[in-house]
Amino acid sequence: MRKAHIPLFPLSAHLLPGGHMALRIFEPRYVRMVKEACAGDGRFVLCMLNSRGEQESNQHIFDIGTMCKIVDFDLLEDGLLGIKVEGQYCVRVANIKTESDGLRVGEYEQISDWATNIDDSAIEPLREKLEVIYSRYPEIAKLYPELKFSEPLWVIYRWLELLPVDAENKQAFLSEQNCDKVLNYINNLVR
Repeated sequence: MRKAHIPLFPLSAHLLPGGHMALRIFEPRYVRMVKEACAGDGRFVLCMLNSRGEQESNQHIFDIGTMCKIVDFDLLEDGLLGIKVEGQYCVRVANIKTESDGLRVGEYEQISDWATNIDDSAIEPLREKLEVIYSRYPEIAKLYPELKFSEPLWVIYRWLELLPVDAENKQAFLSEQNCDKVLNYINNLVR
Protein backbone atom coordinates (compact mmCIF):
# COMPACT_ATOMS: atom_id res chain seq x y z
CA MET A 1 0.00 0.00 0.00
CA ARG A 2 1.40 3.40 -1.00
CA LYS A 3 1.77 6.00 1.72
CA ALA A 4 1.18 9.76 1.58
CA HIS A 5 3.62 12.15 0.00
CA ILE A 6 7.04 12.45 1.61
CA PRO A 7 9.90 14.83 0.73
CA LEU A 8 12.60 13.43 -1.56
CA PHE A 9 16.28 14.36 -1.37
CA PRO A 10 17.99 13.35 -4.65
CA LEU A 11 21.71 12.87 -4.19
CA SER A 12 24.63 11.40 -6.11
CA ALA A 13 25.95 9.74 -2.93
CA HIS A 14 24.05 6.67 -1.82
CA LEU A 15 22.80 5.70 1.62
CA LEU A 16 21.28 2.30 2.33
CA PRO A 17 19.59 0.77 5.39
CA GLY A 18 21.76 0.98 8.50
CA GLY A 19 24.02 3.58 6.90
CA HIS A 20 24.85 6.97 8.39
CA MET A 21 25.66 10.13 6.49
CA ALA A 22 26.39 13.78 7.26
CA LEU A 23 24.69 16.29 4.95
CA ARG A 24 25.12 20.04 4.49
CA ILE A 25 21.78 21.72 3.87
CA PHE A 26 21.78 25.11 2.15
CA GLU A 27 19.08 25.24 -0.55
CA PRO A 28 15.86 26.81 0.78
CA ARG A 29 13.73 23.86 -0.37
CA TYR A 30 15.85 21.44 1.66
CA VAL A 31 15.96 23.74 4.67
CA ARG A 32 12.15 23.60 4.53
CA MET A 33 12.30 19.81 4.17
CA VAL A 34 14.43 19.51 7.32
CA LYS A 35 12.20 21.89 9.30
CA GLU A 36 9.08 19.95 8.33
CA ALA A 37 10.75 16.61 8.99
CA CYS A 38 11.87 17.74 12.45
CA ALA A 39 8.34 18.98 13.21
CA GLY A 40 7.08 15.48 12.36
CA ASP A 41 8.81 12.12 12.59
CA GLY A 42 12.17 13.37 11.25
CA ARG A 43 12.00 11.36 8.04
CA PHE A 44 12.48 11.89 4.30
CA VAL A 45 13.56 9.69 1.40
CA LEU A 46 17.10 9.91 0.05
CA CYS A 47 16.96 9.00 -3.66
CA MET A 48 19.61 8.07 -6.19
CA LEU A 49 20.03 10.36 -9.19
CA ASN A 50 19.53 9.02 -12.71
CA SER A 51 21.91 11.04 -14.89
CA ARG A 52 20.02 9.99 -18.03
CA GLY A 53 16.58 11.05 -16.83
CA GLU A 54 14.72 14.27 -17.58
CA GLN A 55 14.52 16.71 -14.66
CA GLU A 56 11.30 18.37 -15.76
CA SER A 57 9.42 15.05 -15.63
CA ASN A 58 11.28 13.89 -12.49
CA GLN A 59 12.80 10.98 -14.42
CA HIS A 60 16.18 12.02 -12.97
CA ILE A 61 15.18 10.28 -9.72
CA PHE A 62 15.39 6.49 -9.56
CA ASP A 63 12.35 4.81 -8.01
CA ILE A 64 14.17 2.93 -5.22
CA GLY A 65 15.34 5.14 -2.36
CA THR A 66 16.08 4.88 1.34
CA MET A 67 13.83 6.14 4.10
CA CYS A 68 16.09 8.29 6.29
CA LYS A 69 15.67 9.63 9.78
CA ILE A 70 17.43 12.75 11.02
CA VAL A 71 19.41 11.68 14.09
CA ASP A 72 21.33 14.90 14.79
CA PHE A 73 21.79 18.43 13.49
CA ASP A 74 23.90 21.50 14.17
CA LEU A 75 25.03 24.81 12.73
CA LEU A 76 28.29 24.34 10.83
CA GLU A 77 31.26 26.74 10.99
CA ASP A 78 30.29 28.18 7.59
CA GLY A 79 26.79 29.00 8.86
CA LEU A 80 25.09 26.17 6.98
CA LEU A 81 22.82 23.59 8.57
CA GLY A 82 24.45 20.21 9.09
CA ILE A 83 22.36 17.09 9.63
CA LYS A 84 23.22 13.47 10.31
CA VAL A 85 20.85 10.87 8.94
CA GLU A 86 20.42 7.13 9.33
CA GLY A 87 19.08 4.91 6.55
CA GLN A 88 16.08 2.96 7.85
CA TYR A 89 14.74 0.80 4.99
CA CYS A 90 14.40 0.81 1.21
CA VAL A 91 11.27 2.22 -0.41
CA ARG A 92 9.82 2.38 -3.89
CA VAL A 93 8.79 5.92 -4.82
CA ALA A 94 6.02 6.79 -7.30
CA ASN A 95 3.93 9.76 -8.40
CA ILE A 96 6.71 12.31 -7.90
CA LYS A 97 5.55 15.91 -7.92
CA THR A 98 7.53 19.14 -7.81
CA GLU A 99 6.34 21.76 -5.33
CA SER A 100 6.51 25.52 -6.00
CA ASP A 101 9.95 25.91 -4.37
CA GLY A 102 11.40 22.93 -6.29
CA LEU A 103 11.13 20.36 -3.49
CA ARG A 104 10.14 16.98 -4.86
CA VAL A 105 7.66 14.81 -3.00
CA GLY A 106 6.42 11.33 -3.79
CA GLU A 107 4.31 8.46 -2.58
CA TYR A 108 6.23 5.51 -1.20
CA GLU A 109 5.94 1.91 -0.12
CA GLN A 110 8.46 -0.08 1.89
CA ILE A 111 10.47 -2.78 0.11
CA SER A 112 11.39 -5.96 1.95
CA ASP A 113 15.04 -6.55 2.80
CA TRP A 114 16.90 -9.15 0.78
CA ALA A 115 16.45 -12.74 1.85
CA THR A 116 19.79 -13.81 3.29
CA ASN A 117 21.33 -17.19 3.77
CA ILE A 118 24.97 -16.21 3.54
CA ASP A 119 27.73 -18.68 4.24
CA ASP A 120 30.23 -17.14 6.66
CA SER A 121 33.15 -17.93 4.32
CA ALA A 122 31.53 -15.71 1.63
CA ILE A 123 31.17 -12.70 3.91
CA GLU A 124 34.30 -12.99 6.10
CA PRO A 125 36.77 -11.48 3.58
CA LEU A 126 34.40 -8.54 3.02
CA ARG A 127 33.96 -8.07 6.76
CA GLU A 128 37.72 -8.05 7.38
CA LYS A 129 38.45 -5.56 4.58
CA LEU A 130 35.60 -3.30 5.68
CA GLU A 131 37.02 -3.24 9.21
CA VAL A 132 40.37 -2.13 7.73
CA ILE A 133 38.67 0.69 5.78
CA TYR A 134 36.82 1.94 8.86
CA SER A 135 40.02 1.88 10.93
CA ARG A 136 41.90 3.85 8.24
CA TYR A 137 39.09 6.38 7.83
CA PRO A 138 37.87 7.17 11.36
CA GLU A 139 35.81 10.10 10.01
CA ILE A 140 33.48 7.50 8.43
CA ALA A 141 33.45 5.24 11.48
CA LYS A 142 32.61 8.09 13.84
CA LEU A 143 29.27 8.60 12.04
CA TYR A 144 28.12 5.28 13.50
CA PRO A 145 27.06 4.76 17.10
CA GLU A 146 27.77 1.06 16.53
CA LEU A 147 29.66 -0.77 13.77
CA LYS A 148 27.78 -3.98 12.98
CA PHE A 149 30.44 -6.07 11.25
CA SER A 150 28.80 -9.28 12.51
CA GLU A 151 25.63 -8.58 10.47
CA PRO A 152 26.06 -9.74 6.83
CA LEU A 153 23.43 -7.38 5.37
CA TRP A 154 25.01 -4.40 7.14
CA VAL A 155 28.39 -5.32 5.64
CA ILE A 156 26.95 -5.72 2.12
CA TYR A 157 25.08 -2.40 2.32
CA ARG A 158 28.23 -0.56 3.46
CA TRP A 159 30.23 -2.01 0.55
CA LEU A 160 27.49 -1.04 -1.89
CA GLU A 161 27.65 2.53 -0.54
CA LEU A 162 31.46 2.71 -0.68
CA LEU A 163 32.20 1.09 -4.04
CA PRO A 164 32.03 3.21 -7.20
CA VAL A 165 29.05 1.28 -8.58
CA ASP A 166 26.73 3.39 -10.72
CA ALA A 167 23.21 4.08 -9.49
CA GLU A 168 21.60 2.03 -12.26
CA ASN A 169 23.43 -1.12 -11.11
CA LYS A 170 22.63 -0.38 -7.46
CA GLN A 171 18.96 -0.07 -8.41
CA ALA A 172 19.12 -3.46 -10.16
CA PHE A 173 20.73 -5.08 -7.10
CA LEU A 174 18.15 -3.55 -4.76
CA SER A 175 15.35 -4.89 -6.98
CA GLU A 176 16.52 -8.47 -6.43
CA GLN A 177 14.76 -10.79 -3.99
CA ASN A 178 18.03 -11.86 -2.36
CA CYS A 179 21.60 -10.59 -2.10
CA ASP A 180 23.33 -13.40 -4.05
CA LYS A 181 24.16 -11.30 -7.14
CA VAL A 182 25.40 -8.30 -5.19
CA LEU A 183 27.47 -10.51 -2.87
CA ASN A 184 29.19 -12.17 -5.87
CA TYR A 185 29.70 -8.79 -7.52
CA ILE A 186 31.23 -7.20 -4.41
CA ASN A 187 33.44 -10.23 -3.75
CA ASN A 188 34.80 -10.05 -7.33
CA LEU A 189 35.47 -6.31 -7.04
CA VAL A 190 37.10 -6.48 -3.62
CA ARG A 191 39.40 -9.35 -4.54
